[in-house]
Amino acid sequence: MRSFTGARGGMQTLTNRKRVVSVVMMALMSAANICAQDSATTGKTTEKNAAPASARETTKKQQDTPPQTSRVEANSAEQVSTEQYTLSHERYEKAVAYSRAGYTLYFFYYFLGAIVLFLILRLGVAAKFRDIAENVSDKRWIQALVFVPLLFLTIDLLDLPVSIYWHALSRRYEQSIQGWGSWLSDWMKREFLRMGFAFVIILILFAVMRRSPRRWWLYFWFPTVLILLGLIVVTPLVIDPMFNKFEPLNKRYPDLVASIEKLTEHAGVPIPAEQMFLMMASEKTNAINAYVTGLGASKRVVIWDTTLQKTSRDEALFIVGHELGHYVLGHVRRGFFMGAAGLLFALYFLFRGLQWALDRWGKDWKIRGQEDWAAFVVLLLLLQMLLFCSSPVINGLSRMEEHAADIYGLEVIHGLVPNSEEVAAHAFQILGELDLSDPNPPEFITFWLYSHPPLADRLVFAHTYDPWAKGESPKYVK
Repeated sequence: MRSFTGARGGMQTLTNRKRVVSVVMMALMSAANICAQDSATTGKTTEKNAAPASARETTKKQQDTPPQTSRVEANSAEQVSTEQYTLSHERYEKAVAYSRAGYTLYFFYYFLGAIVLFLILRLGVAAKFRDIAENVSDKRWIQALVFVPLLFLTIDLLDLPVSIYWHALSRRYEQSIQGWGSWLSDWMKREFLRMGFAFVIILILFAVMRRSPRRWWLYFWFPTVLILLGLIVVTPLVIDPMFNKFEPLNKRYPDLVASIEKLTEHAGVPIPAEQMFLMMASEKTNAINAYVTGLGASKRVVIWDTTLQKTSRDEALFIVGHELGHYVLGHVRRGFFMGAAGLLFALYFLFRGLQWALDRWGKDWKIRGQEDWAAFVVLLLLLQMLLFCSSPVINGLSRMEEHAADIYGLEVIHGLVPNSEEVAAHAFQILGELDLSDPNPPEFITFWLYSHPPLADRLVFAHTYDPWAKGESPKYVK
């Protein structure tokens, strides 16, 4: 799924990556998003990583910047020129502290996960879970029904303290307003989904392994691609409503729907009103966002109610224009095909890595071979390493697509919204203030963690993008 804000790094990125793990860890287990709540794409990080000098200089002045008036109450016509991302002193300190905590937790979480999986192998816990499962029944599906919950509950209970700490931090910095009861309920739902998907995937995986010990990575790829496709189609219809409430956008905002229809007609890709939805995000968060998701009949544009509460109509249209860019430019479809190709590579890597690891440590870990249930923990450890090392590539691709969607959003509202560049820049300013976006993220962090260009870069670009004044042709909306 493609979003307007997405993961700016830190634990936000990790949360989305865990959804990824939950699906192609469900597709080895790990590639969609339980499913789909953020974007992706590739590119040259050199241009995206380094913010323009004006944006960088802003951060040096921010601690002396006087508090600003509320963006929520401002109308586009009343806005002062928004040339740079600026924060009050108090907001600046919070943004830096919150972001840095997220970056630290991200790396800590990955290394903790790897250590937990290694210890489960080294201490013979995986082999013990296998023995328990095999003692229950001779039937493989019953063994899987025992082994999967034992393994995943152990892993998730061990990483639960970090998740609890992150939620507490999000509440402290007023990013989340979700109560602990609701949060725990969502955690339990995710656990049931993870274990259900894992059960199906593991049964298929080990059945394919038994039939073709040397080519299972290729034959297993076919059903996992179909599962991944099915998840992308089904998620908006079945999984997303388990965690949030949705309703047709025209139920509460018929005027906005009419404006969006004009926007989509201007783009030459009309989107039916029945494919526009409002998500009741205000029950759990103060953040604003919008996204596109699904394929075929389930394809839709979703706007959070917080977005419409905290931005003007014109700013909301720019956000929708950004999402329309993902829709028109085929990012969801392209993401599926790229994910399928990446999955094939990942499976071959896991096949080679599993053979190597079992040859070296199989006896120490009490694993009898690749068809041993305990060998699945080795695959998870290898997958954890692969996902971590591939983060810069995945996020680099994502930044490129998000930048393209920003350009599309700017172009599609041009001529329909007065002073469109300022409207877009001001939308980013609101986003930064509400989301506590890091004013000046380290270049390494941007390179490794950011699925979207840094907000300061996006704001400056939005304010200065004007091919029409230069007599140039727009890139996407002619």
